[in-house]
Amino acid sequence: MKREHLNPETLPDWSGMFNQVVVTEKHGLRLIHISGQVGVDRAKKVVGEGSCLAVQTLQSLENLRAALTSVGAEVSDVVKLTIYVVDYQYEQSAVIREALIRFFYQVQLPALSLIGVAALADPGFLIEIDAEVIAETN
Repeated sequence: MKREHLNPETLPDWSGMFNQVVVTEKHGLRLIHISGQVGVDRAKKVVGEGSCLAVQTLQSLENLRAALTSVGAEVSDVVKLTIYVVDYQYEQSAVIREALIRFFYQVQLPALSLIGVAALADPGFLIEIDAEVIAETN
């Protein structure tokens, strides 16, 4: 079984703590695990600081897209998302749903776990999105 640990240049470099993407290949399939993507730019600057969940959600999804692109995967290859939201309130689900529909606009929505948490790794982070992806080998 082939395994590759990646930190794409298009994403923030957290390699001192974890790898952004881990790809395992076997039997013609690639199982791709994408670490939690947060609302930061490549330089690790938080976007939408304060209470702008919508802005951080969109940035988290754009970071997810960058991770997918880095391994030649497509949005349609995403099979499961786990979304962590700080101090989650049900009303926030509308913001998250809208962003997900925009992100997955041409494909079926993946399986999803939406989890409220007390805090994330940085006090400025409001949301974190990780993904499980299955794609055919290139």
